[in-house]
Amino acid sequence: AVVWDRRTTVRILLEPKYMGEVCGLCGNYDGNGQNDFTTQRLLVVSSPLDFGNSWKKSSTCPDAENVDDPCEASPNRHQWAKMMCSIITGNTFKDCQKTVDPQPFYENCLKDSCACDGGGDCECFCAAVATYAQACSEAGVCIAWRTPDICPVFCDYYNHRNGCEWHYNPCHTPCFKTCSNPEGVCINPIPKLEGCFPVCPEDKPIL
Repeated sequence: AVVWDRRTTVRILLEPKYMGEVCGLCGNYDGNGQNDFTTQRLLVVSSPLDFGNSWKKSSTCPDAENVDDPCEASPNRHQWAKMMCSIITGNTFKDCQKTVDPQPFYENCLKDSCACDGGGDCECFCAAVATYAQACSEAGVCIAWRTPDICPVFCDYYNHRNGCEWHYNPCHTPCFKTCSNPEGVCINPIPKLEGCFPVCPEDKPIL
């Protein structure tokens, strides 16, 4: 399954039967994160740059080059990013931090938030925090971290008179009744997801 938030985040979810049977930029899905940087020629490398360049679709495409640390390039931006991204290491996620190490997510949040100073700054920040929240959810810890001031989600937009009422849920089972799935039974359910989910009158499936 491919899950896209219609913005900046794409996730690929594979069934267990594909373990060790895939390769590429998303790793090889063998349960060992140490060998995910395997090049197209089956060499394990340590450099993300060498790894990424090895998977170019066409040899005529130029190699990607090292990019300067965006936070070092923008010290003022770095201060803003540290203040915002501290939500990951702070009290909001305290129930998850012992289960899912927040540090890598915090570092990624800093880099993404610093790099988005040309526009979409809040979107990059929100996507980074949402990634940690999703990791927490999949580890069994649901965190309701969004507020009216921090990355709000407005589900009322989808409400129509006499139709389904849409409500935000930070960790909702994504399998529910639809016109194409009137029984609401999913053979291969995907992990719980945040987002706007419907409550329909008389338990009718959504269109």
